[in-house]
Parts: sequence; structure tokens; C-alpha cells
Amino acid sequence: MLTLTENASTIVKTLTDQAPQDDAGLRISSSNPQNTAFAAAVTPEPEPADQVVESDGARLFLEPGAAVALDDKVLDATSRAL
Repeated sequence: MLTLTENASTIVKTLTDQAPQDDAGLRISSSNPQNTAFAAAVTPEPEPADQVVESDGARLFLEPGAAVALDDKVLDATSRAL
């Protein structure tokens, strides 16, 4: 299962706390399971087939192809002011 670093959990929570829904999460999807290009968007709830990953209050929704591709990975993140 995908794991999140403390930094990634904090950033995901920061993004999803701005959504009006209490159960919002960051959904990661991939249109091609053979490709490592992913899309991410804040969504109000997971799709029925999504894998839900929760870490330190952060919620990720992984579409099935992304869940397989990211199964043994660690998500890390940094924030930068523009």
C-alpha cells in the first residue's frame, strides 16, 4: 500500500481542508497503467472502486490503476511559495 511521509500528509491535509466537504481527499488517477504519469485533484469523496489511504488525517483516493502502480511506493512532498 502507498505510504505518506509526514510532509506529504501535511500538504494533502492542507489541500483538502480547503474543500467544503468533510470527507474530501486527494484523488490520484492514471489513464494508462503502463505509464507513470498521474493526475491529482481534490475530490469530495472516493469513487466506488478507489482504494482509500489515510495517514495522519490525510485522505488519498487511488483509482485502481494508480493503486497498483503505487502499491509499494512512498509519497513525499514539499511546498514552495510562488
